[in-house]
Amino acid sequence: MANTDGDRGDIRKLRLGEIERYGEHLLRLDADSRRLRFGMGVGDGFITDYARRINDMQSVVYGFFVGEEIHAAAELRPLTGALPVEAEAAFSVEKAYQDTGIGTELLGRVIRTARTRGITRLYMNCLAENRKMQRVARKFDAVLHFEDGDVVGELAPAVPNYFSIWREAMDDERGFVMGVLDLQKKFLPAA
Repeated sequence: MANTDGDRGDIRKLRLGEIERYGEHLLRLDADSRRLRFGMGVGDGFITDYARRINDMQSVVYGFFVGEEIHAAAELRPLTGALPVEAEAAFSVEKAYQDTGIGTELLGRVIRTARTRGITRLYMNCLAENRKMQRVARKFDAVLHFEDGDVVGELAPAVPNYFSIWREAMDDERGFVMGVLDLQKKFLPAA
């Protein structure tokens, strides 16, 4: 698992005012990481538009923060209706942070969030060559199958319980406190 003790970085949900940082992270992805994330080569305009619309898609986004910058992210995006039971998970990790366990930690958070929202089926689509994402999905017992040249991983999150709901609430509270401390560092002069 990734070290998220604050020395190396911290994983937390993005707040509305941090969507621009998410877009900056996506723009920092190298060409191959962009292709693996979106399933095709994409340019800066596509990424800027995508990040701008993330709230419209009702996604929950977790970011791996080092200071104020996001260097990895995971999205949980509902697929259907006002009370969705299916969702998609998508990940992006900048090259310097790959193979460190951050993707595994992000997927764990996304699964827990899906669970607390009553999602019964979670999908992860990736290119057949994206072995890293497939390995991470297998760690959580995802069923992988080929579909139209891609690999689709399917998970069935457990039914929510008090502990899963409490754990997400505690993570949200910790994330809020860390965000406030980041703002304090930014706006208050050093002592």
